[in-house]
Amino acid sequence: MKRYWGLLERLLSALRRPPWPSSSPISRKKMKKSILLISILVSIGSVMAAEPLELRAAGSLKAAMGDIVQAFEKDMGQAVVAQFGPSGLLRERIESGENVDLFASANMKHPQTLQAKGMGDKVQAFARNQLCALAQPEIVLTPATLLERMLSADVRVGTSTPKADPSGDYAFRVFELAETIEPGAETRLKTKALQLTGGPNSAKPPKGVNPYAHVMKTRQADIFLTYCTNGRLARKEYAELQLVHLPENLAVGADYGLLVIDERARPLADYILSPAGQAILGDYGFAPPR
Repeated sequence: MKRYWGLLERLLSALRRPPWPSSSPISRKKMKKSILLISILVSIGSVMAAEPLELRAAGSLKAAMGDIVQAFEKDMGQAVVAQFGPSGLLRERIESGENVDLFASANMKHPQTLQAKGMGDKVQAFARNQLCALAQPEIVLTPATLLERMLSADVRVGTSTPKADPSGDYAFRVFELAETIEPGAETRLKTKALQLTGGPNSAKPPKGVNPYAHVMKTRQADIFLTYCTNGRLARKEYAELQLVHLPENLAVGADYGLLVIDERARPLADYILSPAGQAILGDYGFAPPR
């Protein structure tokens, strides 16, 4: 895309300062060819600009980013095709050659991996999330009793799938912190954790149903560790659910990273980082980047 605009600029500069006498037959012939070439390039550029931007974003961003895309399309007149899923699986698709212009990940690692392979330039943090615990209505739970209840033999603990979905990585980080509070807790929690979402073979919820509300409604777990923003959305479909914040000694935050792979998507990235985009993210419970 950069090469295309650079060539067009050089042609226009040549026309402004032709290196041949303007009255010569050669001048007129070359002028006609240059004008024709520029017309073709402009037509190609118009088609390229009209093509929708391809956005791939973490599943936890689906609601917020959907609103951002809608506002961007209205304000900028540029169509966007957005697909959402576990960030690790999206990264693998991009590595395999999928045509993507902008990648919004639920961590910094996946876009940094792509950047290290020559895709895009710097990775920018654009939002921050926190981990919370979703709990069934009958579970007696507070931040202070969370670790004790997760370690109980009769309590099933659910997480997303580590490596495929950063939410699972963050949940396992909670288990590592638990080890500093109670020796042996990390192994016990990692062993009993049910990886229910975010993996390549994870069962899909019915269309239009929040995956975390579905997991809890179908009683697949008693406590489920996920982003606080996911928990808020799950409670809209399953109001009886409890949403409990992690105690300070188990608190885990998540930095979300943005990678522009094709410069066509720079305006969309700027919009996400703008006050308008940040306000929408804030409405869904995301904090601004540090």
